[in-house]
Order: sequence, then C-alpha cells, then structure tokens
Amino acid sequence: MRFLDSSVFLHAYLVPRRRLTPREAEMKKTAKAIIARVDSGVEEVLTSVVHIAEVVNIVESRLGLQASIRLLARILELDNIKVAGVEEADYEEALGIAARYAVSVNDAVAYIKMRRHDIQEVYTFDKHFKNLPGIRVIQE
Repeated sequence: MRFLDSSVFLHAYLVPRRRLTPREAEMKKTAKAIIARVDSGVEEVLTSVVHIAEVVNIVESRLGLQASIRLLARILELDNIKVAGVEEADYEEALGIAARYAVSVNDAVAYIKMRRHDIQEVYTFDKHFKNLPGIRVIQE
C-alpha cells in the first residue's frame, strides 16, 4: 500500500488555466494514470481526511460545487481507498516534524499516518516529501 497525496488528485482533475510546460503535461498524464489505477480498484492506497479536504476545497473553487461533491462521493465509495482520521494530537506531532524536515504541516501529517500504517512509499508531486527520512516518492 502507498500513501496518496492530494497533489496527485489535483494534477489529475484540475483543468489548466494556461498551456502546460512539457514537464507539467507529463505530471498530469502520470497523475491521471495513478488515479485510473486506484479508481479501477487495482491498487489500494491510504490518504487522510486532511488531504481529501484539501482536494475537495480546491476542486470546488476551480470546478464548482457539483464537481467536488462527485469527486468526494467517488473517493468514499471505493473500498481500496483507506481514509485515515486526523486528531489534534497528530497536528501537535506534525508541528515538530514540519519544522525539523522543512515540510508543510499537512505533509507531516501524511508522514505520521504513513509511519503508523507501515507505509514507505507515497504518490506525490510535492518535492518536500523527499525531505522525510524513510520515504520513497513514487511518480509513475
């Protein structure tokens, strides 16, 4: 099992407002392939309520309320997407991790959830995950 970061959803679903660079176009293609594997049930992943909230809020602001509702409904109906809850204590722990490894607090929350579920690989396009020890970034 791998952790599925919000950046993968966003690269897959958002409609670009400008012409993408070749690198960005490749990231979008890769993100869509990852989401297709997950959506088809081929691969089991873990994410968190925080990461889903990030995605839903951004999709709603860019694509509208109905698009965000459809996306959330699809995520929740898939048995192969495990959604980890996040508690206040997780954020308290994440503060130290974020400061120590120069990552965002939500990336630190992902790291905490990955460690608790014995996951070493993350699907992400966020370069900061490479700062976290014992984590392998997957972009394929």
